[in-house]
Amino acid sequence: MPSRGFKRFTYDFVSALGLAVDSIRAHKLRSFLTLLGVIIGVASVIFVGSAIEGLSVYAEQSTAKAFGSESFFIGQVITGGTSWKAYVEKLKRNHQMRMDDYNYLRTTDADYSVFSPYRQKSVDVKREGFISEQTSVLGVSAAMSVIRDIGVSDGRFFNEQEERNRSYVAVIGDETRDHLFPDGDSPIDKTIKINGIDFTVVGVQEKLGSAFGRSQDNSVYIPVTAFNRMYGPPTTDMPIFGRARPESGLSMDQALDYARVALRTRFHQRPAEKDRFDVLTPDAIRGFIDQILSLVAAVVIPITCISLVVGGIVIMNIMLVSVTERTREIGIRKSLGARRSDILLQVLIEAVLMASIGGAMGVGIGALVTAAAGAMFSLKLHITVPYVILSVVVSSLVGIISGWYPASRAAKLDPITALRSE
Repeated sequence: MPSRGFKRFTYDFVSALGLAVDSIRAHKLRSFLTLLGVIIGVASVIFVGSAIEGLSVYAEQSTAKAFGSESFFIGQVITGGTSWKAYVEKLKRNHQMRMDDYNYLRTTDADYSVFSPYRQKSVDVKREGFISEQTSVLGVSAAMSVIRDIGVSDGRFFNEQEERNRSYVAVIGDETRDHLFPDGDSPIDKTIKINGIDFTVVGVQEKLGSAFGRSQDNSVYIPVTAFNRMYGPPTTDMPIFGRARPESGLSMDQALDYARVALRTRFHQRPAEKDRFDVLTPDAIRGFIDQILSLVAAVVIPITCISLVVGGIVIMNIMLVSVTERTREIGIRKSLGARRSDILLQVLIEAVLMASIGGAMGVGIGALVTAAAGAMFSLKLHITVPYVILSVVVSSLVGIISGWYPASRAAKLDPITALRSE
């Protein structure tokens, strides 16, 4: 059975809670204005936390769209390093990738990986009276559909035979199809013009949306051999995409190691020498983005918590005013036998209750703002449990800290002096 002390504490707690609720209800406007700092602070933490998590998810999805989930990227200079000097050193040291390098990798590393060159031009693509402006025309190999997980919603991707024959065939993006075929007809086996040359549409890429703020659907994939046929061989660096063959059982890192060994052999590099080419993986991109977002969180979250501190100061001031207003009431209670702990508990619970109510309201408002921002900017923002816990814990601590001094002051009041107060 519960002890007598526990029953007494429960009774005192319930009584103090009832008095705190009555006090807050009696001064609704003052209580709301007191809580504004806590509400704004908690809502800010919730929104900022949701935005950081949402941007992390967006960056991961954008990386998968732009590079593929398991692909790697080889070029002369892809990442500049930590300084301009490092970038210049790479530019001087590294080889420019050419079609010969792609063919070398494709033949020597064929058992482990698939590769594709990557050439790009932004041009106007036309069909009869319709035009798709500044469309990305991408010269790639047939293996690019596997390397970048390119899905086709209608038709197919071009094959190796068409690549070898330098055929004028194309796989168009969803947005390009809307521009060139606004009537909704299937574009398969229809003709479009690129650089004045007729290309037969053999497929339509699945809708991807944007990646890093750029549309992935205003594009046309053509065989790199046809691209070279139109624009000539590459005169600058030609990046190469690669990926482990699904049947090889290799991970992305293992496939990349094989590619690195092949290229180092081709460039006659000694074991201690740095690579004379640059590589990039989706994990490296995501790691860099996560690092940036972590730095942002480390700076922004404490700043948003400042409003919680301000809210705590406001709560403390209001509670001091409340104690002053109820000095005579406290004197009467003490003269009737109320202990210091009873007065302390009453004032402290009121401060904590106010902060907790403000925290709950802040979580609700933060959720509404998060949902509105997500809909406005087409981002998948969602509230995460750690930030909710952080907000609730901080707001509760604010209530305890800000209420302790007024509660202690009220508990120390001399009953005779308090009864003389007007």
